[in-house]
Amino acid sequence: MKYSMTWDLDSLFKGGIESPELQQRLSLLDKQIETYTEEISNWKPEADAPDFSDFTQILTTQELVKNGFSQTISFVNAIQSADVSNKKAGTTLASLFNKSTNFENANVLLTKKLTGISDTLWKELEKTSTLQQPGVAFILNETREQGKRLLSESEENIINQLSTDGFNAWSTHYDSLVAQISIPFTEKDGTKVILSAGQAFNKMMGDADPNVRAELFEKWEAAWSEKAPLFADTLNHLDGFRLTENKLHGITNHLQVPLEYNRMQEATLNAMWGTIAKNKQPFVDFLTRKAQLLGKNKMAWQDQDAPIILGSFEEKRYTFDEAAEFIVENFNKFSPKMATFAQMAFDNSWIEAEDRPGKRPGGYCTSLPENKESRIFMTYGESINEVSTLAHELGHAFHSHVMWDLPVLSQDYAMNVAETASTFAELIVADATLKQATSDEEKINLIDVKMQNAIAMFMNIHTRFIFENNLHEARKKNVLTDEEITELMLNAQKESYCDSLETYHPHFWASKLHFYIDDVPFYNFPYTFGYLFSLGIYAHAQKQGSSFEDEYIALLRDTASMTTEELAKKHLDVDLTKPDFWQNGIDIIKKDIEEFLKITKKHI
Repeated sequence: MKYSMTWDLDSLFKGGIESPELQQRLSLLDKQIETYTEEISNWKPEADAPDFSDFTQILTTQELVKNGFSQTISFVNAIQSADVSNKKAGTTLASLFNKSTNFENANVLLTKKLTGISDTLWKELEKTSTLQQPGVAFILNETREQGKRLLSESEENIINQLSTDGFNAWSTHYDSLVAQISIPFTEKDGTKVILSAGQAFNKMMGDADPNVRAELFEKWEAAWSEKAPLFADTLNHLDGFRLTENKLHGITNHLQVPLEYNRMQEATLNAMWGTIAKNKQPFVDFLTRKAQLLGKNKMAWQDQDAPIILGSFEEKRYTFDEAAEFIVENFNKFSPKMATFAQMAFDNSWIEAEDRPGKRPGGYCTSLPENKESRIFMTYGESINEVSTLAHELGHAFHSHVMWDLPVLSQDYAMNVAETASTFAELIVADATLKQATSDEEKINLIDVKMQNAIAMFMNIHTRFIFENNLHEARKKNVLTDEEITELMLNAQKESYCDSLETYHPHFWASKLHFYIDDVPFYNFPYTFGYLFSLGIYAHAQKQGSSFEDEYIALLRDTASMTTEELAKKHLDVDLTKPDFWQNGIDIIKKDIEEFLKITKKHI
């Protein structure tokens, strides 16, 4: 094997969770937070004018603290992801959350002072070289505007302190519950194994044997159902805390905070979902045709990502090395800089991909600003789906890579545009595999792989949005039982899939980590936004040719420096509040569906 399938963490802090270097960084972080707090407490904006040197120092210290938290939390979370039984990682994360309370308290004080500055003095501050840096003025104006709804400093401090053992604790409690999920399974040779949640999910959704998928889905549902009251308790408290905090700040629309976080207008969100809702029938037709190819009348939940194997076709498998070479080769066709970056990630062992017990499910990319590096976590299984996931996470890492030289404030892009670079990378892989197809049977298989992403964005994630929206409305009135939450999920699935499935996943709400993430509310619609936005960029790239790379990097570098609507207008000249942009993206996918229905007709 040319490339390692386990990541290098020792280059960050040698010795794992017991690393002396990690302990030293944590101690230094305490001192930096103390210094930051003192600098803000002593800052007098009027006396600091006109050069505002004290404020410049505050932002410098803020960068040190932000980077320190990102570095240490990413490292500790990486250890826990790779070994969910590592208890020390859990306690270290809890300690970091405690430290973050003091940092957040200091940020509240800074926001209060920024909000209290007169407009005249603020205009003077905007003229300084500090605020002339890319994106800094935009971020601070955003902070100043949102700061108007803050409570008193002491009240905000109380909320932050209670969050540690409340909001944040319930989120980490979910991880503890997931660590207890295991699925018994008997291999074809009779070997009995215990699958972790991550292993079971990959096998359940990707195995070519329908009996294996059906057996695992039944066991999967049973495993999450067994602990449903515990997951319901966790979800009730997470959403209850968030709603209470909204109420204290005068926020009545539970979508306001996630929209602000993603720097997008509600009109944009409504235009996106409204256009998708009007275009569901072709996707229903696709699911129905796929079910028929699998020997069923209607699609079963666990079969959505099942491979379509027709005739003598054998699905291509990619070793990790082959996946690496394929990704680098095809990245290079669109952006040599992307390809060079991906090669560096493989060469330097930035990726944890080994398929073994004890790992958490899912995949992610995390940033390490003090090294100006990233790390990627996944469980690789040699299917084209895993190649796409690998490309997806490398897209995230490339996004961070092109922004390392910007001020830390200007690197803080929101989730919706974060999903743009990752989905763009996936599209490159999907189209590359299709172009290499040598038969209709292979093309059918690969269009299906490409469509799995579209179905996820337009059906599955729409389900999540409908569910979470309805859950928040219901939670405003009462604490919900696990049966009530399950009913909300089932209704959302039937609505989003237009009642087109044979079976559903009632306890999806328990198995999906995204509902339990504390720092990002509504961890769903940004995926669909990023998918459609990246389709627009991909179409633009194919027209631009060699000039695309610099334009693409310029767009990525702007992602934290303006609103989503401004970003789209500046770089693509489109209006996101109108349905036209969204329809154009959907029409691209509908062409794939038309091709799929055409070439599969003879197999029905």
